[in-house]
Amino acid sequence: MDEQVARYFELKQRQREIEQELGELRTSLLAYAEANGSAGWENESYRVKIVEQERREYDDHKLFEALPDPSLWRLLSRADGAKIASLVKLDVLSEASLRGTYSVKPVSAFQVEKK
Repeated sequence: MDEQVARYFELKQRQREIEQELGELRTSLLAYAEANGSAGWENESYRVKIVEQERREYDDHKLFEALPDPSLWRLLSRADGAKIASLVKLDVLSEASLRGTYSVKPVSAFQVEKK
């Protein structure tokens, strides 16, 4: 059991390091694309695409006030976009009732494909 705990700890450390390096590379590549006015590029081995998306950022207070049943807040506990989208899909919440509870933030999605 001690070996598994040690291995788990080691892997979590590596995961943090990898996620940090991925974030730095993503920032650098997005800056390159922005500086060149590019939505993507290709070389001999890879195809890079930058896709603009929108992400909703909910205001907890406004969202709580917009809920038809305050007990729904226990399901959410905080404004979690994925949970809110699921409740809309299940018709527990409506898009109309959520209007004004969030702001839309543009986000660049980064995709790299090997040719």
